[in-house]
Amino acid sequence: MFKIEAIVREEAMEDVKDALMGVDVRGITISQVMGCGTQMGYTQVVRGSKVMMNMLPKIKFEVVVSNEHWRDIAVKAITGAAHTGEPGDGKIFIYTIDKAIRIRTGEEDTEAITPAR
Repeated sequence: MFKIEAIVREEAMEDVKDALMGVDVRGITISQVMGCGTQMGYTQVVRGSKVMMNMLPKIKFEVVVSNEHWRDIAVKAITGAAHTGEPGDGKIFIYTIDKAIRIRTGEEDTEAITPAR
């Protein structure tokens, strides 16, 4: 099992969500986060003073999939939907999951992350 975390531009949220749903990836968690990468933000004038805005609003997607096949499908969907070619498109992090448990039923591992019965 794999956990995929993707940090993308705010304006890519609907496209990424639709792309994941379009390839039948379910169990998506979305959070609003702040961060900066290589672009290091931008300068803005606030009350007459220049202020470096280096923490930019981003969207974080979290998805757990059962195997390498679904990992690759999800990553392709995210990259296809979030890519603009400009700095700030985001990052994807992939982790190996040792255990998953559905609290309601006690199902474990891949049974815990498949659609509930």
